[in-house]
Amino acid sequence: MIIGNKNIYFEVCRPGTNTTIQDSGRNHLYHLGITVSGAVDQKNFKLSNLILNNNINEGVIEFAFQGPLLKLYNGKVAVCISGEIIFDVIRNNSSIEKGNCYQIYYLNHGDQIDIKSTKNSLYGYLAIKGGFNLKKIWNSYSINTKAGIGPNNGKKFSIGEKIFIKNEFNEVLRERQTGFKNSREKVIRVMKGTNFDFFSEKSKKIFFTESFKITNLVDRMGIRLSGPELENIVNTNIRSEGIIKGTIQVPADGNPIIMLADHGTIGGYPKIATVISADLDNIAQLMPNSEVNFKEVNLEEAEELYKKYLNEIDKYAKNLNEFN
Repeated sequence: MIIGNKNIYFEVCRPGTNTTIQDSGRNHLYHLGITVSGAVDQKNFKLSNLILNNNINEGVIEFAFQGPLLKLYNGKVAVCISGEIIFDVIRNNSSIEKGNCYQIYYLNHGDQIDIKSTKNSLYGYLAIKGGFNLKKIWNSYSINTKAGIGPNNGKKFSIGEKIFIKNEFNEVLRERQTGFKNSREKVIRVMKGTNFDFFSEKSKKIFFTESFKITNLVDRMGIRLSGPELENIVNTNIRSEGIIKGTIQVPADGNPIIMLADHGTIGGYPKIATVISADLDNIAQLMPNSEVNFKEVNLEEAEELYKKYLNEIDKYAKNLNEFN
């Protein structure tokens, strides 16, 4: 359910292909069969809020491929878009300004923001100064459309809907620079899965030496890969076990599936590996038809790489504070 100040809102003039509200996700509910959800690309989600000097976990609009066309009514807001996005800022149906990511834009009554498409990536984020006026469900704004959980009745936004805004924006923000550049690495680092030994020695070698292609079957739940068949020599089905974001399952056809934000909490396919936390944003943003390779790391390496990932976000936050 969307609640709040009915005087200031965005009207959804075009919903885009997969437009929802996301934050860092909802935790501690796996025992109820409710996954974490949250932004697929956590770094870009957080940066959109940091640039606006918001709480880092403020709910934002996440979109995939083509984003929404939004029109503002009855107020003034400051917005920021993060990712690799092509978009325009339209001033009262007349002048059109080409948008740049990681930059603050001010919108007044009647202005529109037209998020045309992502570029060399799948997901992007629109944050608003002060945040949207939404109701948290189990301490999170995140929408999980598979389970019907979250604001907007757990659904993607549709044409004609209104997204309410907490308060009219009056403070003048300086331009803030992150120095952030998106990088798309094709080598994905993983740790061996709990069922790694279900696979033949030949398949184990193939997994770490040959390329796999990202298919068109991608969404917030997961990524299906195609490539050399991974031979299971024990059992192609197991008793259902808990899975996490980044788990790589291999069904009977031998083609891996990488679990993402809206994955199920349990799964019955053998798990050959798990993508490390530091590489989850990257793998989720790779376009269909991209080829990827997997590289094994151990637990200590994975922990150090995740610390480095978190330190990068802290560095961007520090740069913003110094600039402001």
